[in-house]
Amino acid sequence: MSHESRTESVPDRLIVQDASSTAGAGRNDAISRAGESGTGAGSVDRAAATGGGLLLVGVALAAANMRPAVTSLSSVLGGVRDSLGAGATWASVLTSVPTLCFGVAGISAPVLARRWGMQRVVGVALGLLTLAMLVRVTGGAATVFAGTVVACGAIAMCNVLIPVVVKDSFPNRVGMATGIYTTAMAAGGSIGSAFTPWLRTELGGWRLALATWSVLALAAFVIWAAAGRNAPAGSSPSAPSCSKEGKSLARSPLAWAVTGYFAMQSLVAYVIMGWLPEVFKSAGTGAGTAGALLGLVLLIGVPISMVLPPLVTRTNGQSVWTVGLAATAIAGFLGILLAPMAAPVLWAVLIGTGMSAFPLALVLISLRSSNAAETSRLSGMAQSTGYLIASTGPFLFGVLHNTTGSWTASLVVLIGVLAVQAIIGVFAGRPRTV
Repeated sequence: MSHESRTESVPDRLIVQDASSTAGAGRNDAISRAGESGTGAGSVDRAAATGGGLLLVGVALAAANMRPAVTSLSSVLGGVRDSLGAGATWASVLTSVPTLCFGVAGISAPVLARRWGMQRVVGVALGLLTLAMLVRVTGGAATVFAGTVVACGAIAMCNVLIPVVVKDSFPNRVGMATGIYTTAMAAGGSIGSAFTPWLRTELGGWRLALATWSVLALAAFVIWAAAGRNAPAGSSPSAPSCSKEGKSLARSPLAWAVTGYFAMQSLVAYVIMGWLPEVFKSAGTGAGTAGALLGLVLLIGVPISMVLPPLVTRTNGQSVWTVGLAATAIAGFLGILLAPMAAPVLWAVLIGTGMSAFPLALVLISLRSSNAAETSRLSGMAQSTGYLIASTGPFLFGVLHNTTGSWTASLVVLIGVLAVQAIIGVFAGRPRTV
């Protein structure tokens, strides 16, 4: 049964919901179980107070690694494909890997975390990310593909679990820790795209340029491992079990609206991260400029992701925001479609602003649910299903280009997806709960 949401006063938990999926369910149950074994919420607070500084650095470094494996490759994708003699289908499938991994991780990460502990799983994932980014540049097309799958799988595990670590380890500083997390994530993606073409020139090839980003992953692994060793015994948060209470969200039109909105904005975002440099290069820009334009798109999200969540939660309904962001992105893509070289920086700024639908989608997950357990269930549905749907976008975008010989059809379809995103957002943005 739906009822009016209270959007005037929203706790910090609304800003921390990232790809936590079902891993965020039943946090109170987890604290209760810890208390029964002699380690309650107080030990988590003490961990945040004593070892929190190092853990916060680890969170920031881990977040900075959530995008470079994807954006660094996309900025030189054409050169990599030509060098390996790979086809357009290979590139299209490769760009779909991240969202597919995120969808699968929404199901598997909580299971692994309940068995081994969240901090340990994140640490192993960062180690795998480091190795995968090194191994994928050592062979041919199959090696690059396999290494990218492993790297994106590791990123997906971190993407799911780190926000839950933040919420459990910094219960009194959720807003601050989440701001650092989201800012580092956006900055990492921007830097990966902007600097990889330059690194390719300076280092003499794409292999060393892509391998360079393993240094950032190694730094995150080392700091994360050190933070885990410094944490007081029993303070490491463990993944809570999923709540089974409540009606099935599959029967809720609002839950499907939120899921559809999350899917559409994810589809658009990963098409941008996977293909935008190639679109700009086809229009006449150099590889370095194309990578820098993608970097600008991602950089725009740094300040917006910090200020947008508190702004939208103060409005009675978010439909205007969903439509406004989609319209802004549509304007940017129309510019690329009709006059790509007239004002490429302006088109990048408009697209980057429209990509801020991501933090808005996360806020909607919280606003459209009435309690923490319901938020986790809705997050699991929206993000697991949404990412799986979104994984078709980068593949089809590339296939359309390969079939038609231009980016026109791909861009028109993407504009259509944004129009659908706006329409679904009207329903998802209405002030009610599932």
